[in-house]
Amino acid sequence: MVELRKRKAPNQPPVAEKRTRKSQQSTPVSTRAAQEKESISISSSNRVPKVGDKIILDKFGGEIESNDGLKTTLNKLVDESKTGVVLFTYPRASTPGCTKQACMFRDNYDYLTSTGFSIYGLSADSPKANTTFRTKQSLPYPLLCDTASTLIAALGLKKTPKGTVRGIFAIDKEGKVLLLQAGGPDTTIELARQMIARISSDKGSEPGAVA
Repeated sequence: MVELRKRKAPNQPPVAEKRTRKSQQSTPVSTRAAQEKESISISSSNRVPKVGDKIILDKFGGEIESNDGLKTTLNKLVDESKTGVVLFTYPRASTPGCTKQACMFRDNYDYLTSTGFSIYGLSADSPKANTTFRTKQSLPYPLLCDTASTLIAALGLKKTPKGTVRGIFAIDKEGKVLLLQAGGPDTTIELARQMIARISSDKGSEPGAVA
């Protein structure tokens, strides 16, 4: 008697399952690629500017506040200036190093503004702390309060996880970065004075400076 053997049916379900798995695997890969592309785009658009770069000022650094409670932006400060803006950053109001720095900018205020630049101090302090600081030291320029550190971070002067790096930043009316450097009180005022000296020289005049 001949024994009949049953033929095995084609194993179709695993093929379909295999295709399904392949389809499932391809989706996360494409999603990851899209996320990586988006991340690169965001990173490149938010990079810290360098000297010589031209900043698109609209929305750069977010909204900040003056020590008297008025909301403003870097864009608005530049628009309101004659020639541009000089910001010096400091870690904390009314501390020794910050007081020295603020007073050096106070004592050189006439010189630093002689070519039309507007001077501001910038920190993450509250309006109350900065108003007290400004009043006590008789500072002739406003102090900017960046409590969320949005502008400070955009300039690359934010510490991790929190805090402010002391430094100097200057920008002209066209959005060109003229200065951006971390440094102590003496360094920041000297860099600002050197910049004004160069600009004054280009204009053919050299105003006096306070040592």
